Amino acid sequence: MTSAAGPADGAPGAGWGAMPTTAGEFRLRPVRLPADLELLAGWMNDPEIAAFWDLAGPPAATERHVRAQLDGDGHSEPCLGLLDGTPMSYWEIYRADLDPLAAHYPARPHDTGVHLLLGPADRRGRGLGATLLAALADRILRERPGCARVVAEPDVRNRRSVRAFERAGFRAAAELDLPDKRAALMIRDR
Repeated sequence: MTSAAGPADGAPGAGWGAMPTTAGEFRLRPVRLPADLELLAGWMNDPEIAAFWDLAGPPAATERHVRAQLDGDGHSEPCLGLLDGTPMSYWEIYRADLDPLAAHYPARPHDTGVHLLLGPADRRGRGLGATLLAALADRILRERPGCARVVAEPDVRNRRSVRAFERAGFRAAAELDLPDKRAALMIRDR
């Protein structure tokens, strides 16, 4: 796992500590396999999540996806998001400028990307995503001085996600045709 800054300013870290929010204390911790697999696979099989993550099915599908990041080059870090100590979200924080995404937009050095899902259905649709996104974007920009912006690329059909990014201070910069989806390029500048 990476340190707080990550290797060569790689993926930001779960070592950043607590992020106070109006919803409670938000914290990231690295995904632990196999301990977290049942929880993550359950979330991935929720129809609302499966529509955009394409990881529904047996736990092995989720494990392959997460394991590729854990065993990868250190530029992407899969994390569980905990709110007041309770796991309730999944996050991938990655160097967007070193990701295949960079071929689809005018990437800048040290752009940091964010993927997220809110696991339990009762956590969705209440503005919590925007609250947590804002806290994490603030922390990324504070902890990574070389990063001038945080980016995301939610599926354009996922209006709730796009709205959460907008409420968290991101702006819709473009629509991108990615190999697996049409995405809204969302950018939060320093």
